[in-house]
Amino acid sequence: MQQRNADRTKARILAAAIEEFAARGIAGARVDRIAEVAGCNKAMLYAYFGNKDELFDAAFSASVDQYLDEVGFDADDLPAYAGRVFDYFEAHPDRLRLSTWYRLERPEGQPLEAIVAVNHSRLDELQRGMRRRVVTRQFSAVTLLSLIQAIATSWSSMNPEYGADLPSATVRRRAVVTAVEKILS
Repeated sequence: MQQRNADRTKARILAAAIEEFAARGIAGARVDRIAEVAGCNKAMLYAYFGNKDELFDAAFSASVDQYLDEVGFDADDLPAYAGRVFDYFEAHPDRLRLSTWYRLERPEGQPLEAIVAVNHSRLDELQRGMRRRVVTRQFSAVTLLSLIQAIATSWSSMNPEYGADLPSATVRRRAVVTAVEKILS
């Protein structure tokens, strides 16, 4: 019984931390707010996760795990992968903000094992696809992955002033898939 309560508390802390870090970044996030939203005290938060940076690492890693579970990766169908990336961040814009904060505030930081592992896995799969000639060899694996991710998330970087001029999510998704198809041909 005790372990389940600890697991639930950790899950509540991670959920609150993801929300807080996505909204305010590492520097702007407050452990007090995270503890309050999670319904625990700061001492418990520190006992489970250490300091604020370690809590961010745990929250970001948990967010990446959820992303991977929902989006997956298939080098044999990169346009569909790009579409799923678009769909995920369209449904979870807070997760894209969290990723942006990670890149902005940790450009020189200690690499997170979760990120290193997923990047190696996707790059290895792309290289295998290149060897099998099902993936274009026009770009290196890292360049190709970077381009696909940039295309899939490009709509989120549009200025809000575009407002009503932005096409529907369906049209934006189709544009993402088509653009990836074109760079693969």
